[in-house]
Amino acid sequence: MTAPKAESLQARPAPARRPQWRTQAPVVAVVAVGGALGATARYGLTLAWPTPVGAFPWATFWTNVVGCAVIGVFMVLITDVWAAHRLVRPFFGTGVLGGFTTFSTYAVDIRRLADSGHPRTGLAYLAATLFAALAAVWLASVAARLVLTRRQR
Repeated sequence: MTAPKAESLQARPAPARRPQWRTQAPVVAVVAVGGALGATARYGLTLAWPTPVGAFPWATFWTNVVGCAVIGVFMVLITDVWAAHRLVRPFFGTGVLGGFTTFSTYAVDIRRLADSGHPRTGLAYLAATLFAALAAVWLASVAARLVLTRRQR
């Protein structure tokens, strides 16, 4: 076995780094603004459509399903139709729709249903939201592609 070369054991200077914050600041800003808009819309829906104790949380369910459908259409549009500005996806996809849809409220709703003596409703909500959200994003993206294909003919 040979000994390592002396020069390979010496510390090498770190490569020069670009200031990452300066390039990411606009992205962080648009995600924050979009998130505030989406979360405000979601909060408005929960105020307009409150969930009684032990009842199926329809407002959160439909918020998540609609948000998933919109992201399905949005992703088709920005990947297949037009080259969006680099801040459109973080603003709308991550910010607005990320703030609008809510996994945390979904999880809290399930826990609240189980704790209040409604475990079946909680399990139904858990399964229905998962299935409906996945189906919504898939169906919306397929439908958007079909519409686009027909329009191009």
